[in-house]
Amino acid sequence: MAAEEARRRVIERVRERVTPDADEREAMREATATLVSRIEAELDALPVEADVVQVGSTARGTWLAGDRDIDVFVRFPPSLDRATLERYGLEIGNAVLPEGHEEYAEHPYVTGEFAGFDVDLVPCYDVAEGSALQSSVDRTPHHNAYLRAHIDDDLAGEIRVFKQFLKGIGAYGSDLRTRGFSGYLSELLVLEFGDLDSLLAAAADWHPPVAFDPEGHATTEHDDPLVMVDPTDPSRNVAAVCSAENVARLQHYAREFRADPREALFEPREPEPLDAEAVATHVERRGTTPVAVVFDAPDVVDDQLYPQLEKSLSGIRDALDRWGFGPLRATAFADDRAALFVELAHRTLPAVERHQGPPVHVRRHAEGFADAYADRSGERVDPYGPFIDGDRYVVERERDFTDAVAFLESDELFSVGLGAQVETELENDYEVLAGDEVASLAAEFGTELARYFAPRP
Repeated sequence: MAAEEARRRVIERVRERVTPDADEREAMREATATLVSRIEAELDALPVEADVVQVGSTARGTWLAGDRDIDVFVRFPPSLDRATLERYGLEIGNAVLPEGHEEYAEHPYVTGEFAGFDVDLVPCYDVAEGSALQSSVDRTPHHNAYLRAHIDDDLAGEIRVFKQFLKGIGAYGSDLRTRGFSGYLSELLVLEFGDLDSLLAAAADWHPPVAFDPEGHATTEHDDPLVMVDPTDPSRNVAAVCSAENVARLQHYAREFRADPREALFEPREPEPLDAEAVATHVERRGTTPVAVVFDAPDVVDDQLYPQLEKSLSGIRDALDRWGFGPLRATAFADDRAALFVELAHRTLPAVERHQGPPVHVRRHAEGFADAYADRSGERVDPYGPFIDGDRYVVERERDFTDAVAFLESDELFSVGLGAQVETELENDYEVLAGDEVASLAAEFGTELARYFAPRP
């Protein structure tokens, strides 16, 4: 009982801190009302029936104090063709947010500032159901309606504290850089369990894959560590973007909170950036060889950039592993430049590598292996063998690369499966840093390097 009371006291203190006060709520209401009025005036001039709906956390009363985001959707009839919807959406957005700019997701929309709030003005189709989509954003008003029907003020408070908890542990956000918990997923999880303490108690004991189906649809199988069937679209997993790492992170800190409830868990912790000297000290202490492929970052939005960086990093890491350089860990950084950073157990390797064949008694495969290496006079260096070790044929053959940097600087780098725009930038120019040379990255990526050299769950 004492532990439960301690957790509740922490939750209540955080809840008080993250709940918008009356002035903030009134400012939000006034800004939204003015926005809606201006959008409706623009709609009156169009030869089409459409309406305006506020969506997202500000519409549901689940936003955190200090958040300044308003999401407004303009719903057009499903009979309107896509090109006209996009044109009308941009015309309205640019008229209402004249200092804003256009962004592009599945289709373009306008984002800008209004009365001190960051506004996204998005056109969509007014579809009857969240599963009858004509564009991916069409389900958002249905999410909004579902949650508004199920969330009261008390539950909204619990949701805000959960969102703050996710921010504190670095797992909030469904962008493809974070791959964490979206606001909608956060709200559905709290709705599922009724309060934050119950949710964290359950999460501490999850054995992924874990699935929830609020409306009992159960129509589609999902291969994800966390499944939350969208109550408005049975085919969709709301948690599909959430990585296994972030599910595990929630579990770790749920256990931490239950064992030692404290407000510090609700506060994001940004490490002090490392300088070049500190990076070099870490490299020397670890006795490894970090390598980094450094190039100009492609000029694309983060949701396009980070999947490409991850694909490229995976390709390079896997190749270095195949060549025998023993990657320990890898990560990617991006700002004006990008770096694909891999820490290796070895930079250089012997000139030969062992290649094990089949057991001698597996006649067809064994004879094929032996014959393949029986006459290798055309090789740059004749292999050693084949010979028998135990019951298998073995050869010791020349390595293609004995130096990791030589591989990274060779054309072979372009055979590993790179992101399309990353590959284009590498074709233009790149450099390879190795060993304590990576310390020069501290000027641009000191915070990222601090996270790398001081990892936490």
